[in-house]
Amino acid sequence: MIKAILVGASGKMGKNITECANTSEDIKIIAGVDKFNCGTDYPIFPAFDEINVTADVIIDFSNIALLDDLLTFAIAKKMPVVIATTGYSDAQIEKIKQAAKEIPIFFTFNMSLGVNLLCSLAKKAAKILGEDFDIEIIEKHHNQKLDAPSGTAIMLANAVNNVFGDKLAYEYDRHSKRAKRPKNEIGIHSVRGGTIVGEHDVIFAGRDEVITLSHAAHSKQVFAVGALRAAKFISEKPNGMYDMNDILKID
Repeated sequence: MIKAILVGASGKMGKNITECANTSEDIKIIAGVDKFNCGTDYPIFPAFDEINVTADVIIDFSNIALLDDLLTFAIAKKMPVVIATTGYSDAQIEKIKQAAKEIPIFFTFNMSLGVNLLCSLAKKAAKILGEDFDIEIIEKHHNQKLDAPSGTAIMLANAVNNVFGDKLAYEYDRHSKRAKRPKNEIGIHSVRGGTIVGEHDVIFAGRDEVITLSHAAHSKQVFAVGALRAAKFISEKPNGMYDMNDILKID
């Protein structure tokens, strides 16, 4: 049985992960880290330095502000970490990469298995369609989401851009421009409203034809399932950076 510490245990994703773990036979949440205590059947600690239990892996679905404390604790305890929080800056992502030299880290912008498949399909489409198609990405989320564009939209854009040697620029907003769309860009657009869990469209628009690759998450359970699968995967891996491609072997 894999023992996990859940960072952000009292949040919406924390509750979903706890619910999924309760039905699992091979992973168990034994403690949480959160400034709030939602009344779980495991202890919740307000800070990392107060944790007094031993676990095999850490699952983080919290806030970007906790990254430094999370990495310091994980490195000190030599514990693998699944990082599922989004909205990190480039500097913070570099910290994650450096920490992965000392501990195993599973890091992805989206824990959904389907989204990662979408990412792989978008790359294949870009290779086949080439530069004759304009590429636009539309992401939709609930009105409580803080970051825009979503980490998943950036992940999709990066995957497609890599096919073209990372030479395409990202255009986030065209309202202040009066100019034709250039060829060397990927448009990224954000929609925020209601309780949309997460929807992503990758549009390839060519001459007289449009190809759209889409994914829609209808509950947060899809992310919880992916996070637990990642925790099982990384619990006995050597130091280094891992992502969903290492599990699905789709690239």
